[in-house]
Amino acid sequence: NSPVTMTILDQYAADKWETILHFMVGTPLSKTPSDNVLNLLRHSKLMEDEGGNSRLKITNEGFQFLLQDVNAQIWTLLLQYLKMAETLQMDPVDVLNFIFMLGALELGKAYSAVGLSNTQKTMLQDMRDYGLVFQKSSNVNKFYPTRLAAMLTSDTMSIRTASGAMNSVLKQTSNNRDENTVAATNAEDDVAQDRTTGQNVQDGALIIETNFKLYSYSNSPLQIAILSLFVHLKSRFANMVTGQVTRESIRRALHNGITADQIIAYLETHAHPQMRRLAEDNLEKKFELDPNCKETLQILPPTVVDQIKLWQLELDRIASYDGYLFTDFESYQEYQVLSTYSQDIGVLLWKDDKKRRFFVSKEGNSQVIDFVKRRSK
Repeated sequence: NSPVTMTILDQYAADKWETILHFMVGTPLSKTPSDNVLNLLRHSKLMEDEGGNSRLKITNEGFQFLLQDVNAQIWTLLLQYLKMAETLQMDPVDVLNFIFMLGALELGKAYSAVGLSNTQKTMLQDMRDYGLVFQKSSNVNKFYPTRLAAMLTSDTMSIRTASGAMNSVLKQTSNNRDENTVAATNAEDDVAQDRTTGQNVQDGALIIETNFKLYSYSNSPLQIAILSLFVHLKSRFANMVTGQVTRESIRRALHNGITADQIIAYLETHAHPQMRRLAEDNLEKKFELDPNCKETLQILPPTVVDQIKLWQLELDRIASYDGYLFTDFESYQEYQVLSTYSQDIGVLLWKDDKKRRFFVSKEGNSQVIDFVKRRSK
């Protein structure tokens, strides 16, 4: 009976959580999440069955989910778990109690599962699949909360993404390796350091230039896969990937349900500390010149932010409406009466006087037909 160390808990949590996110992104995996996890992804509409086969594909909500910070991701899944639990006749009060209890437990400490209700014992197995708790196969009467469970009540500013959180966890475990391995790891991590201060830069820190070129200091497959959702990646090195934010890459993301504001927020959240410091210095200079300046901190180049929003506006130019088209009128007078009536009651969406046709909303169709019937009588 070997003791359960923080290294074991962190590696277990990282393996479980990253497996879920990699599966959603579509990374080829040697192992897939459990059936319980797959059912939750379906129920939460983060993934759906692809055509007639049994494969799952990510949905628009799933793409948005990937761009959230890890705390929001965990809570999103747990809230969907609560809704699913109600359909499975599980006591929602027991479910909520157990979720809040998990967030309050001490990290790395063993807790007894004997006093748990039947609902909570079922939850314990599910939470194990999500990586929130760990149990030794030799003793299922004890469970250990992992770092993911501690994130339920942690500050979101300290851990921005699941990939960043898990990579920081895995870097902590590397301290137990021999000196040669640690030296090699440190040599590889040199690229991801701030050269001016010597501070470690979080995995995934990125720089974006006014010409839309992007550099991300990351060797995490998950971080790179998420970045590829809205960036055209060009080169990959040991600790860095380069790419270009293009009209096509942004439009692809927009079609997948990711909004321009989400992309901008993701870029700002993962901006390199040098970009953040430069933005703060520029803002300070503006305040020195004009104390009444009302500008806010602009971490990203304004040209990039504006262009991403403009690309979204391109898609927003066309709006679709469900409704009915009226055409083939016997006379222009009949067309004029009906189109005017539709406009007066506020259901007319479009009309073409030359071709004598107009389009009304789905809700207003019955009102126009009733008006036609009254006129014919």
